[in-house]
Amino acid sequence: AFRSRKKAVFIHGCWWHQHACVGRRIPKSNRGYWEAKFRRNRERDLENLSGLSAMGWESLVVWECELRLDPGAVLRKLARFLGSPL
Repeated sequence: AFRSRKKAVFIHGCWWHQHACVGRRIPKSNRGYWEAKFRRNRERDLENLSGLSAMGWESLVVWECELRLDPGAVLRKLARFLGSPL
């Protein structure tokens, strides 16, 4: 969180937050538990982003796969999001 700028950055693990890059795989054993767990994770993500927005904050989500595939692109994305130093 960058309090003075009212900006928050979330780094989401692709599997835990069910990013499309992993094909939203759900374990075969105890499937009901995992479906509920992943659904709640996504709901909580939306609640957090909406709550921050309602308080006047901007948010950026960075996915694990983005960091793994092109860290330089993530740095550029962060720089654009954060803007120039205050």
